Formats: sequence, structure tokens, C-alpha cells
Amino acid sequence: MILLFRFFSRWPLAALHALGAALGWLVWWLSPGYRREFRANVAQAGLDFETARPAIGEAGRFVAELPKLWMRPPGESCLGNVRIEGQAHVSLAFERGRGVVFFGPHCGSFELGPQALAELYGPITAIYRPARKPWLARLERLARSRPGLTVVPASLSGIRQMFRTLKNNQAVALLTDQVPPEGQGVWAPFFGKPAYTMTLAARLALQSGAVVLPVSCERRAHGQGYFLKIWPPLTALDSLPKTGLLPAVTIINQAIEAIVRTQPGQYLWGYARYKQPRQQETDGEGV
Repeated sequence: MILLFRFFSRWPLAALHALGAALGWLVWWLSPGYRREFRANVAQAGLDFETARPAIGEAGRFVAELPKLWMRPPGESCLGNVRIEGQAHVSLAFERGRGVVFFGPHCGSFELGPQALAELYGPITAIYRPARKPWLARLERLARSRPGLTVVPASLSGIRQMFRTLKNNQAVALLTDQVPPEGQGVWAPFFGKPAYTMTLAARLALQSGAVVLPVSCERRAHGQGYFLKIWPPLTALDSLPKTGLLPAVTIINQAIEAIVRTQPGQYLWGYARYKQPRQQETDGEGV
């Protein structure tokens, strides 16, 4: 499988995205359950189907671009085809001296985002839940561990490392729109409906005083690259007490909604965002 990834990593990005779009539509037509979940989530967000329709192909493009992102040589920059906006927010955040929490949704190229941020502002610590299949878990670990980017498992030790990172005025990165294991989240509104939502980003911010910056990494058309946007900080978190988890999570969800509304054609609408949480599998926070 790794050899197959290496083979596709040599393809031009435009070719990979064309292949991926076809793959996305194939999955759409072969999976009634996926189509139902997709349509239901789009409707819950108050959007019409045609607005979100491009996300069908974009889901396939996400899969197809992974070999190129994961197999990139460690010394090769990932920023050559990345347009960046909002870097002033990061400079001001680090001046505060309490670290930075980058977070974002499963929208666009969320695999490239941490790599780009690490190259710009590393060292960065990112948390992840290893894949169940051993070969994929190994590939993920090798691909995501890069200069300036440290990946840690979603466990108590990983979370402690993230707190230490913030204490050193460095950055952490995580995705906040997954359903975490039971006991590791709270029910908070997401597009007007309660969704079981991870609390890790909120806890990191409330307990450390770190600046929280939303990030999106939009995929540009025709394989032309990516648009990395660093959004303004969530200053509303500063006035919350350390125990204000639900208000903090709600604010973070609202920031995710704002990103998705600007690029509905790139969000993974097929994800079962409103499902019941699974039983806890680790001693830490899910991602």
C-alpha cells in the first residue's frame, strides 16, 4: 500500500484532484446512507443542496491528494502553492506569551493545514487518533511527523504534552468537529442542533490563557493549490471562567459554522456529526 501511495505522490496535483472528484461521485452513487447523511446535514445548516453539491467531489479530492501530502520529502516545503492570509493574527497571539491554539473543521485540505502551520510557526504539536488498521496507523505516523510538527496520540500523555507546549509559548493544532468518545465532550449547538462536541480546545484555552485562532485551508480549483486563512482570534473566550466549558465550546462551534458557511462546497457533509458518542477508548480526549 505504501508503494501505491508513492506512485500516486508523483502525479500532478491537478490529475490527483480530477481522479479524486470521480472517486467522490462514485461513492455518492454507491452509498444511499452517505447520500442521506449528506443531505440531512446540509439541510440542518440551512443551506440548499446545490450550494453544497461541490463537496461531493471535494471529498474524493481529499482522499486523492493524501499521497502527495503524506509522501512529500521532509526537506521539501509545502508552501509553494499555498496562498496565506491572516498572519498578523498569529504574530499578535504569540506576543501575548501564552501559546496559540489553532483549530479548524474537516473542510478543504485539513491534512495540509497543520503541515503549513508547522512550517510557518513551528514547533507545533498536533493531536490525533491512530487508525485502526496497523499499516495505515504506521503510514499516518510517518507522514505526519515532520520537521516542526510533532503528533501525539489522543491520550492523557498527549494532552499533557499539549499543555506543556502552550506553557512554552508554542502552538498546538487540532480539529474540533468530530464526535469524541463518551465522557470527553459536551452537547453544544452546531448549526442549531445539539451535537456532542469535544472539549479539548476549550480546556486548553481556558486553563492556559492561550489565544485561539480558527484556521481554514481551502482547496483551489483545477489543482492550483490552496488558500490557508488564519481567522481573527476568539476574544470572547477571554472573559469566561476556567469552568465555562459549555459557553467556550459553543463559541468554538460558532467559529466552525462561520468557516463552513464561507466554503460549503468543501466541508465533509457526509460525516455523522449528530451521532451518539462511542464508548471511551483512551484515557484522553478524542479528536
